[in-house]
Amino acid sequence: MKKTDVLAEALTAYRDGDRAKAADLAERAGSTLGIELHRYLTEGGGGAVYDRPAAFTAFIRGGGNVKLYRQLSAMLARRYGTVGSLLDLGCGDGLAVVPALEQADRQPGRIDLVEPSSALLAETRKHLDGTRGLHTWEATAQEFLDRDDDQQWQLTQSTFALQSIPTDERTEVLRALRPRTSCLVLAEFDVPEYDEDSAEYLLSLVTRYERGIAEYGKEASLVAQGFLLPVLLGLVEPGTGRTNWEQPATDWASQLKEAGFTGIRIEPLADYWWSPAVLITAS
Repeated sequence: MKKTDVLAEALTAYRDGDRAKAADLAERAGSTLGIELHRYLTEGGGGAVYDRPAAFTAFIRGGGNVKLYRQLSAMLARRYGTVGSLLDLGCGDGLAVVPALEQADRQPGRIDLVEPSSALLAETRKHLDGTRGLHTWEATAQEFLDRDDDQQWQLTQSTFALQSIPTDERTEVLRALRPRTSCLVLAEFDVPEYDEDSAEYLLSLVTRYERGIAEYGKEASLVAQGFLLPVLLGLVEPGTGRTNWEQPATDWASQLKEAGFTGIRIEPLADYWWSPAVLITAS
């Protein structure tokens, strides 16, 4: 039996609530992902995905993310030249917005950065210290848009962040945002569509995650234990473990249309181990 098939069986066991069997199968697979999954399941791995900023930082600043964010920042920077106000929902540690602002011919006069993680937001503030018109908000997108405030922005961006909001809740976030921005730019992954209860879905997950972990060399274990495995298991675990609600790019377009956006355009951003990244623009 192929290693990927054994790993898919391990995820099936985990989904069925048999953590011991999942750990045994993961060890039997003998691959990098299998070794890390066995360790995670037997050494008490768990906790919220973003509770270990060092793991997330290593993930986001290594592997295929280096090329991905270089291209993303360059594409964003080209949009800032004629923009007077910018809102970034889920800015993280500034990996996309900071280089984009540095590369832009002209920076927006007002910049609002929203991020629920205090540790990640602190990093962004550090990199942008002294930037004119900068405002930072430690809040979720929902909390920020629920404020009694009529502020509007010429450009709103969100880079791989709105996928962290459950699909139904996200429609309401987009609907609340629609009258407050002239243009919205989303960077997201054009993920393949699977029946999440199917064996094909689990096989696809382990195949892609095996490839992703392999990109991190000496930091593979840190990235796997502190970030990638919590995300992976959240995708297959019933209940509250899930942290991402991704969808194909065409579904993003449909959701934006449902929220009242028009002029929706999808363009390629970069190839990536997980799925192709795209830039989605709407007005």
